[in-house]
Amino acid sequence: MKSFIFKQFEIQQSKNVFRVGTDGVLLGALANVEGAFRVLEVGTGTGLISLMLAQRNADAAFLGLDINEDAVALTKTNFENAPFHARLKNIHQDFKTFETDETFDLIVSNPPYFEESGSDKDKIARQTVELNFKQLIVKSVQLLSENGLVSVIIPVEAGEVFVSIAKGNGLLLNRRVNIMGIANSKAKRLVLEFSRVLKNSVESDFIIEKSPRQYSDQYLELTKEFHVFK
Repeated sequence: MKSFIFKQFEIQQSKNVFRVGTDGVLLGALANVEGAFRVLEVGTGTGLISLMLAQRNADAAFLGLDINEDAVALTKTNFENAPFHARLKNIHQDFKTFETDETFDLIVSNPPYFEESGSDKDKIARQTVELNFKQLIVKSVQLLSENGLVSVIIPVEAGEVFVSIAKGNGLLLNRRVNIMGIANSKAKRLVLEFSRVLKNSVESDFIIEKSPRQYSDQYLELTKEFHVFK
């Protein structure tokens, strides 16, 4: 499968691992990694999000977890080939049973969000077979540093439920980005950011395309340090 070339790193891909997609790019570019020294990514896939965050924060060390052995091997390759490889580590691990004495300043995830179905296509990456929202939130609270953040990208339809579960487990919504696929359309994704203490609740809108197959100025500006645009 063809590699995905970014300005400072390359993502090798595999038919057995969820490919590079817009959701991952958006979270990698939008998650607040400023001031973080220890970052945990839950469900690395190709390693894209951690690589983008590592490019954005030269002081942070990264640990990626994935339950899919193929994803772990692929992430390892992509991490090793990156210019910031010394700050990147990943392991084969079920997040639900992950144990460490370390806490993290940022926990980031593009989690599975479809209910379990009969389809086997990208089953672990896309369906809540191995990890549901409550499990993600409860474990994140255990591993989060005192002033840490949890940052996710999810479908807009799941936003209310996710925020409610987070609040029930002591996490408050600090930031909400409504992602529109195209100008003048309804939001289809949300980037949500939580912490133990309400710091500064902010809501904003983000448009990916200004017209069909034409990226918006917002998207071009956000990703200009990553994408190689023709």
